[in-house]
Amino acid sequence: MMRAISIAKFIDDITNEDAVIARNEVVAVSDGAGGGGVFAGDWSDYLVKQLPDEPIECFEAFDTWIDGIWEPFYNEREADAKALGGMFLNKFYDEGSFATLVAVWKDGSWLSYGDSVAFCYNKISDKLQHSFTRLADFNSPPYLINCKDPLKKEGFRKGRFKIDGDSLVFAASDTLAHYILMMYEIAHSDLFADELQDAVSAQTKNSNFIKTAQAMGVIDFKYDVIRKLQNCPNGSFLRNHIRGLLKRGLIGHDDYSLVIM
Repeated sequence: MMRAISIAKFIDDITNEDAVIARNEVVAVSDGAGGGGVFAGDWSDYLVKQLPDEPIECFEAFDTWIDGIWEPFYNEREADAKALGGMFLNKFYDEGSFATLVAVWKDGSWLSYGDSVAFCYNKISDKLQHSFTRLADFNSPPYLINCKDPLKKEGFRKGRFKIDGDSLVFAASDTLAHYILMMYEIAHSDLFADELQDAVSAQTKNSNFIKTAQAMGVIDFKYDVIRKLQNCPNGSFLRNHIRGLLKRGLIGHDDYSLVIM
């Protein structure tokens, strides 16, 4: 069951800037933000590999953890940037490297910084717990961890899922996470009518995905969403599944990452 899958955008010769891990103690997704800075993919990969086996319990502990790991990464990448020189080096000094991070430990503890999302789905009760705020918030720029700048406390979120034998714990990068949360809320639209309306009213590309999904009729979240993700054991299967969602206008174009505990 445990798996960590990450696939790049559907563009030839493009670098996947996401990173994933699935260890016995922790699963995590980091989405390297290539819109600013450099070495985003390296930074996301470094973050997930440095995660401790024990939960990080608060912002202060998270800040201490980042403070204890950033310097070796910075020094190595500074040497790489110097070798490339010019504008690349200036961009590294000015902007650094950016990434989100979401992690879930085996006791259900989770943390997030940015818009990658942790989930816990109970297959019997059909209840979905998650680490995010509201569907419309995917339209806002995410908080990002930088390899050289201080963290912002307001970007940090922490919690613990209620887990039992019927629970599936997983996490996803932002675009796949938006699809999952959107489909759950539409499947339970009586509970999320206001949240869905706010997200549609934002009139963004995400609004179009919501309207397309709403036009599908009845959605069985367990079978139409969860089961199909569980049936993706590797990147090839996930790529085929995402390709189908793209054709149906249900998901945006991005790197896609999925980890299952």
